[in-house]
Amino acid sequence: MVDRTESYIDANQQRFVEELKQYMRFPSVSAQRAHDKDTRACAEWVVAHLKGLGFDAGLVDVGGQPIVRALMKGKSSKRVMIYGHYDVQPEDPVAEWKTPPFEPTIRDGILYGRGATDDKGQLWAHVKAVESLLKTEGELPCEVLFLLEGEEESGGDALPRYIRQAKAELKPDAIVISDSTMYDANTPALTYGLRGLIAMEFTIRGPAADVHSGAYGGGIANPAMMTAQILAACVSRDGKVLVPHFYDDVVPLQDWERESFRKLNFNDQAMAKELNIPRPHGEAGYSTLERLWARPTFEVNGLFGGYQGQRSKTIIPAWATAKITCRLVSNQDPARVHKLVVEHIRSVCPDTVRIEINDFGTSPPVLFDVNDPTIRAAQEAMRKGFGRETVFIRCGGSIPVVSTFAEHLGCPVILMGFGLDSDGPHGPNEHFSLDSFVKGTKSAAHMLRMI
Repeated sequence: MVDRTESYIDANQQRFVEELKQYMRFPSVSAQRAHDKDTRACAEWVVAHLKGLGFDAGLVDVGGQPIVRALMKGKSSKRVMIYGHYDVQPEDPVAEWKTPPFEPTIRDGILYGRGATDDKGQLWAHVKAVESLLKTEGELPCEVLFLLEGEEESGGDALPRYIRQAKAELKPDAIVISDSTMYDANTPALTYGLRGLIAMEFTIRGPAADVHSGAYGGGIANPAMMTAQILAACVSRDGKVLVPHFYDDVVPLQDWERESFRKLNFNDQAMAKELNIPRPHGEAGYSTLERLWARPTFEVNGLFGGYQGQRSKTIIPAWATAKITCRLVSNQDPARVHKLVVEHIRSVCPDTVRIEINDFGTSPPVLFDVNDPTIRAAQEAMRKGFGRETVFIRCGGSIPVVSTFAEHLGCPVILMGFGLDSDGPHGPNEHFSLDSFVKGTKSAAHMLRMI
């Protein structure tokens, strides 16, 4: 039986892509104040488009970049909230783009441009799915609420603030986010777990200024050396975190998860080749996917201090700094882990130097029940749209808004990504497969019918 909605999507694919290109031409870089007008203009363009489809749409200003809010009733009173973001990363380094970042270009069935996959292209699949249902069925199968933010790429708090204020009126039965990825180009996936995050830095201070290493070497503590020794006391050579009680609350993988990860046949050698490293590295006793998705980590994101110029300068630096993040997994409380890490760092810091610790925020891990009927419906929708079995995966990264939704709105969150890690989000030559865009649009339409 021919699916009229899918046929409409196929027939209108070219127009959908041209509209997406219009959307991508807005340099909605929320991190740069020089682009504030562009970012707002982009939001206004989205509102106008949703109004054209019949949505009750407008901008919500709660400080920072505006939030796009658009609601349409449906055959059922069940409400599906679709989240996305219309802001994008800065285009730097511009010289590495093969075509202008804000002039979308198609090459070999791939759409190139800033925002192609993160998140304009993936979000547009949902907008066009709604249009396709309206044009072929006359109404939506359920209520649809679009809630789109303009500060996702700059760490703004407008959306979390709005969620806390408006949770009584939002009341979704399910939340859908397409700001993640499939497992690979041939394997559609639903993400059911995200790692959490704590971020901080510590600075070790010694003498008031850099001093001559010949005059003082051996008589005073070297802040750079102390920083290295502190870090070495936090994580072992094979990646095991040495902070006492760090693993106490970690929930082990279930048997079905281990087996599911194993069946994905992750290729360690291919990853090593892609990243130009000798081989994978990490905590003993776990596969690479298990380490990436389901084990906590302690990472050094930056390490600096002392002389950075050419050749040698014989000094003992006055200070050294390490920037740190820890990825957390299900059941780890960010506040508790943060306290443990700080206490450990202070305990291994010698009293011959002074230490300062600055915090940069936390995000809790999330893990959803894959047997939830809503998530199972989304799995079937993806199977219909992509024509392949849809797997469940976790993600090693963090999406703070997901934990905000889970905490304040208390409903299933469906992470159905249509892009790939290799699409280059945040980097030069960001791109998105038009085949995935079309199949994602079909999946989004099926999902609204089935939830």
